[in-house]
Amino acid sequence: MPQSFQSKFPNTRVIIDCMEIQMERPASPKYQGITYSNYKSRNTMKVLVGVSPAGLVTFLSDVSGGRAPDKEITEKSGLLQLLEPGDEVMADKGFLIEHSLASIGVKLNVPPKLGSSPQMPARNLEVTRRIAELRIHVERAIGRARNYQILNGVFPLSMSGLASHIVRVCFLLTNFDEPLVH
Repeated sequence: MPQSFQSKFPNTRVIIDCMEIQMERPASPKYQGITYSNYKSRNTMKVLVGVSPAGLVTFLSDVSGGRAPDKEITEKSGLLQLLEPGDEVMADKGFLIEHSLASIGVKLNVPPKLGSSPQMPARNLEVTRRIAELRIHVERAIGRARNYQILNGVFPLSMSGLASHIVRVCFLLTNFDEPLVH
């Protein structure tokens, strides 16, 4: 485990985030609704990405429609079944999975919320900074996968049946790049 994690978050098993991939607009209104992302304002597929503290992609969910909440994708992905009591998961504050993880003895490390105060307390700023400097590894892994044109452009509907496999291959190929963490 890299020193940066050993000293601050030594029990971190995985850093997670969701990636959205733009896709062609489905003809069916039902599938348009399932894939329309309010966040991206277009039709997308979403995949949960898990990166080890060493920077390797270690977990990928199957793709979901862009409308699916991160919590739902995480809970249906099978990731929770791979975690053990005492593990810690690092994510951004949009992952509302603290109760799901707590029920299996796993801690969620996310930046603290601002709350009702207009200014974040200094202690919370430090925690946010410490998490952000380590959580960036999953963002960098996602950035590497976007180097593959099929994940960076508009994903063709004709290949939607293969989407999970294509995403998995692209991400796993990034594990052969230079290490994200030294």
